[in-house]
Amino acid sequence: MKKAQFTFARHPVDGLILLDKPRGMTSNQALQKVRNLFRAEKAGHTGALDPLATGVLPICLGEATKVAGILLGNDKAYEVSAALGTTTDTDDADGQVLRQRPTGRYSREQLQALLPQFTGDILQVPPVYSALKQGGEPMYLKARRGDVIELPARPVRIHAIELLALEPDAFSLRVTCGSGTYIRSLVRDLGEALGCGAHVTALRRLWVEPFQTLPLWTLDGLQALAEQGIPALEGILHPVAEALVAVPRLILDADQARRVGMGQKIRIPEPFAASERVQLCNEQGLPLGLAGISVEGELTVQRLFRWAAIN
Repeated sequence: MKKAQFTFARHPVDGLILLDKPRGMTSNQALQKVRNLFRAEKAGHTGALDPLATGVLPICLGEATKVAGILLGNDKAYEVSAALGTTTDTDDADGQVLRQRPTGRYSREQLQALLPQFTGDILQVPPVYSALKQGGEPMYLKARRGDVIELPARPVRIHAIELLALEPDAFSLRVTCGSGTYIRSLVRDLGEALGCGAHVTALRRLWVEPFQTLPLWTLDGLQALAEQGIPALEGILHPVAEALVAVPRLILDADQARRVGMGQKIRIPEPFAASERVQLCNEQGLPLGLAGISVEGELTVQRLFRWAAIN
């Protein structure tokens, strides 16, 4: 007899929440749990964390999913712990051991001296077990099949690396970096520079720009709020505008806002620098969508939020 599946009605809900992702759960599993608690029609996350990793996972609900790409490209900060002497196929403790080597007596000065070569604009080879796609297929699927994979180095930016602790067979770092940086690759490459190899044992994302100081919510905390009712949950959501603080604003008058909401093209009469992306706001400062501006002052709308149509 087929087991009946319980379903519940979903509804439009818009906003962002910063989840403190627990260890041992994929980012998508965490996303689905949050989506189900809010009973949201639409949800997405920005910047996947490995199952081993914990910390800040921005969850976008409803119209906030339209700004997920912006958050994905923002700077991030991590704290990472690593073990020396062992390399794995995933570059972290969840993988299979590939090689073990003896560790030496490394000083703080010795490790500190290596950090500048991994700071700034560098080339980095991503882990074979990653969500990067090659030929439309994620790398981790190819790796699980045993396919031979050759990944080219990619440009990434690491703003700062701070050595927090060094033990005979382990170290920990705080890293601030740009989009696309793999902390697993950084640890792997540091281990090779020392000559003994290394892999990640714990990783925590501290913040994602521009949410350096906002509170994090655990799944248990969200569950407790859900038991008080959906309004209690929705009361903690951050508005879409908070994700756009670094995007230049273009204030539209009432007529311009109405025409944009109707899908009509408009031209900006006053001088405004050409831009790949601006946020269109009404006279009250509410973001209506995202657009590009040509040198002639013509708007090309990229994304409109649902409420722009009724502005």
